[in-house]
Amino acid sequence: MLNKIRVPGPTGRPRARPDTVAADRAYSSQANRAYLRRRHIKAVIPEKIDQQANRKKKGPAGGRPVTYDPERYRQRNTVERRFQKIKTWRGLATRYGRTPDSYEAGLHLRGSIMWLKLLTSTT
Repeated sequence: MLNKIRVPGPTGRPRARPDTVAADRAYSSQANRAYLRRRHIKAVIPEKIDQQANRKKKGPAGGRPVTYDPERYRQRNTVERRFQKIKTWRGLATRYGRTPDSYEAGLHLRGSIMWLKLLTSTT
């Protein structure tokens, strides 16, 4: 999924590498963290409780604790709420669009409807 990310900047073409990636505990694996480190992307992913206990059990050989920015992690909630709004549209929640192109078209349509509702509700 990270290969499809494009971060727009003030000028020029969009960057293919974001500064940070915020994810939930499900993505807290060594492989994911190593991939982000190789691409010089800061991971904002809390450590799973069982991984934390296993690391502590190993003592000094368990390595350093995972550091992440809890304030940035809290901002992830905004994105999660937007995804929930998108999934309230039945066609997207059940993936009626069989092809990736039709599903993406549905995402664009739902995003446009949400945006138009936002514009009309403020005036």
